[in-house]
Amino acid sequence: MATRSEQLRTGVQVTLGILIVGLAYFLYYSITEPYEQIERQQQLTEDTRNRMSNIRTALIDFERDSGSFPDSLDGMLVHLRNDSILVNEQDSVFGGAINLDSLFYSPRTGNRFQYSVSDTGRVETYLLKDPDSDDQIGTLTGDPTQTNAASWE
Repeated sequence: MATRSEQLRTGVQVTLGILIVGLAYFLYYSITEPYEQIERQQQLTEDTRNRMSNIRTALIDFERDSGSFPDSLDGMLVHLRNDSILVNEQDSVFGGAINLDSLFYSPRTGNRFQYSVSDTGRVETYLLKDPDSDDQIGTLTGDPTQTNAASWE
């Protein structure tokens, strides 16, 4: 028969064991959760920049075909849907298949990318901007060397 002190000791050991497991879980969660959040943010940044690069590729194609940049992203969408090479050869042009319906929206929040064209200089330029970050492609200053330059490159 177990004595009272042995029962008390066993009870304390079980309680401490449960406490240790609980604290270990709390410690694991407090270390891994911030890391996973940073990884999610980095993935969203990469996805956003890939979409913006795909739009840049389409803008270059549009400008090559028509001699100027489109007035709006809606005009670009019409061009993308009607260009058989861009539709059928997405893997070779964009490096993979793209969803035209979501191409012009930021993966971070779903806000539409901001796009504007400047034709006041000798060379037409455009600015494609992510509304949720400082990422942008192009310029409105008229500097032709920055026409297709991305802020992160």
